[in-house]
Amino acid sequence: MARVPVRIGDSAPDFTLPDQTGTPVRLRDLLGRTTVVLYFYPKDQTPGCTTEARAFRDSYAAFAEAGAEVVGISSDSVASHRRFAAKEALPFLLLSDRGGAVRDLYGVEKTLGILPGRVTFVIDTAGMVRHVYSSQLRAARHTREALDAVDDLRPRPSP
Repeated sequence: MARVPVRIGDSAPDFTLPDQTGTPVRLRDLLGRTTVVLYFYPKDQTPGCTTEARAFRDSYAAFAEAGAEVVGISSDSVASHRRFAAKEALPFLLLSDRGGAVRDLYGVEKTLGILPGRVTFVIDTAGMVRHVYSSQLRAARHTREALDAVDDLRPRPSP
């Protein structure tokens, strides 16, 4: 059962998960130097998830220029993530949450009680959640929502 969902203004729960190469990645190691766009998606190589991953891939340079790192999480295996990242030329981390513990930690609920939820969190360098977008059906919109939120976090020159 999922916990209470993480909301805007909450401190992002820390975790460590293996990436597509099997290397452990800890959220706190990314924070402090970059904004993190953490997107939970249902499954590798499915139509909606592939659309979403491609949208993040195609906007990756804009995220990097804005000082953000994109990180995808699903319950797929390290090997599945490795194949998916290679097939779609994904330049960002895909983390394997096999037991769904991190999904539960963030309170990402299942859609219709069966499909793993599709939720994107934008986390600032201090570890605070600054934006949350949840939509199972609008996979590509996650990228636009996240990029707008990241852009809002960028320092603006004083007039």
